[in-house]
Amino acid sequence: MKSDRQQYSPLSPTIENLSQAIYIVNRHAKTAPNPKFLYHLKHEALMKLLREGKANKVGLHFSQNPRLSQQQSDVLVACGKYSFHIPPTKSDFEALPHLGKLNSSVRNPKSTLSLTQAKKLLLTYTGLKDDHPQPANKKKTYQKPVFKKLGESYF
Repeated sequence: MKSDRQQYSPLSPTIENLSQAIYIVNRHAKTAPNPKFLYHLKHEALMKLLREGKANKVGLHFSQNPRLSQQQSDVLVACGKYSFHIPPTKSDFEALPHLGKLNSSVRNPKSTLSLTQAKKLLLTYTGLKDDHPQPANKKKTYQKPVFKKLGESYF
């Protein structure tokens, strides 16, 4: 029986597919053990979409999770039916309106794209290389515990 992965055809880089892929990568990055590469992939894809005019910067929002300060702003980027936040540049503070607090009732639409497909699409679109491919599942060999007599040293 063939696996489901072989049935998927490669996705074309349309605005809708790219925005869904960014949404999936961003969603998985929030809970990933090492999210740095996923956030970098999201940021590069959004920057390329902005340069090509396929996405636009809407305004600034106060961040829900400011790092080391009391307040921090993020840039709201609209791409297709989805919206995302990226870190601002100095020119963003001068050019974009500040929208205030994030409206929690506005949500992105659900997507059924897998993380593997989303990463492949964004990697081909941005030209980035996957620095950390998935490691092979190696099982650790069982090592019996060593018991010493009372008073003997373990060293």
